[in-house]
Amino acid sequence: MNGQSVVNGPSVGTAQSLETALAAGTRLLSDAGVASPRVDAELLAAHLLQVSRGRLRALALTDAPAPAGFVELIEERARRTPLQHLTGTAYFRHLELAVGPGVFVPRPETETVAQLVIDHANRLLGEGTEAPKIVDLGTGSGAIAAAIAQELQAARVYAVELSPLAYGWAEKNLAPFSVTLIPGDMNDALEADDGTFDVVVSNPPYIPADSVPQEPEVSDHDPHMALYGGGADGMEMPRAAVAAAARLLKPGGRFVMEHAEVQADAVGHLLQHAQWRDVTIHQDLNRRDRATSAVRQ
Repeated sequence: MNGQSVVNGPSVGTAQSLETALAAGTRLLSDAGVASPRVDAELLAAHLLQVSRGRLRALALTDAPAPAGFVELIEERARRTPLQHLTGTAYFRHLELAVGPGVFVPRPETETVAQLVIDHANRLLGEGTEAPKIVDLGTGSGAIAAAIAQELQAARVYAVELSPLAYGWAEKNLAPFSVTLIPGDMNDALEADDGTFDVVVSNPPYIPADSVPQEPEVSDHDPHMALYGGGADGMEMPRAAVAAAARLLKPGGRFVMEHAEVQADAVGHLLQHAQWRDVTIHQDLNRRDRATSAVRQ
């Protein structure tokens, strides 16, 4: 950008009114290929002003000035730095999670995976289980574990994370909740608790090695350790999650795993085994095959 922030007219800057800066920022983000340029511009301005997006829109109807630092954030977003890295926040169900470099930014489709666990745990509570024991394998930012702990205060929630960087973010996000966070590999974590969990949930890395995401926010900023599942089919980590779940679950315990929509058949094949029954594919809100659940025999 050669140090310029002029896009088809007035520049993005603090000398402008808020509405003028938002319009210029929207043009810049649109030209950079950002999918939701106006929304992102508004969220960045709201972040700087520490107001809601609704309040920001009201301010934009007045002569309110653009906030200091807006130009820098807009230009950074135009370079396709993830919005969540710039605001330091990702929203997941009822949570505001701290995120940044070194951790996978939680996606809206994973909220449906958390819902499957919460619904099942509520059924267990209704059947008389006093404190369902649940573990999130490869917790990343801690999104799934935190959502479960927030919405199921009677549950005993555990979370496992191998990456030291992601572990640091999870530690911060899980601090308000009674979650036992464990550093380590899902392959051997919690061996002393084998056969004692009511639910195992996992959103493992699952992208095939040659399927590089097209969005720079993902390919350039999400940690590769959290993206690529290993092997040409991306299924090495999902296989590890299945094996860990078989080890950790009590008989009758439920396993829930997120996967790519094209991997539903492969995951189902993994679970067509004497250890498992009631294998079910679940769709996300976009009607894509997003998760598979099964019950430990």
